[in-house]
Amino acid sequence: MKQLITIALAFLAFQGISAQQTINLFNGENLDGWVNHGEEKWYVENGELICESGPKAEYGYLSTEDFYGDFELTLEFKQEADGNSGVFIRSTFDGTKVSGWQVEVAPPGLHTGGIYESYGRGWLIKPDPELDKNLKMGEWNTMKIRAAGTKITSWLNGVKMVELKDEKIGEGKGAVALQIHDGGGIKVKWRNIKITPLTVQ
Repeated sequence: MKQLITIALAFLAFQGISAQQTINLFNGENLDGWVNHGEEKWYVENGELICESGPKAEYGYLSTEDFYGDFELTLEFKQEADGNSGVFIRSTFDGTKVSGWQVEVAPPGLHTGGIYESYGRGWLIKPDPELDKNLKMGEWNTMKIRAAGTKITSWLNGVKMVELKDEKIGEGKGAVALQIHDGGGIKVKWRNIKITPLTVQ
């Protein structure tokens, strides 16, 4: 494991990127460090962060109190019902209106790992449909997102899904957030949410 970490750090250094200390965004006990936007359900059970549609079945978000610019984020998710959700990066909120970018988490066939700009340009990039086979509906999945300047890359269960360079995203500043889509019937579990800030040189 130490060898792998050394190799990874050496690769980042070669790319002009240095990594800082990894931060656990979710403590497994409560929602300290997070902000709830909307009236949908966010709660902790058995060490897992759970999002669930509420009676109004509207959009809901849970964002970090802190802002993160350049980083590598890893997390696990399990879609128990519907699963239409997402991970937002460099995002800000006005109620449940979000300004930022979503790395999609969705049921099969709905572009998990793709990048969507809310209240803006819409879909910026979708994964090759063949890559959708890497999503395990109803099981734990691992997502990794690297945001380094204008370059955003996503992985699902160790497979690269998309890579995008975008000047507007590069200028973005804001929080990391999890989403509940509107429409109702959604339940997604999350765990092991960790972020490593990066310094891009």
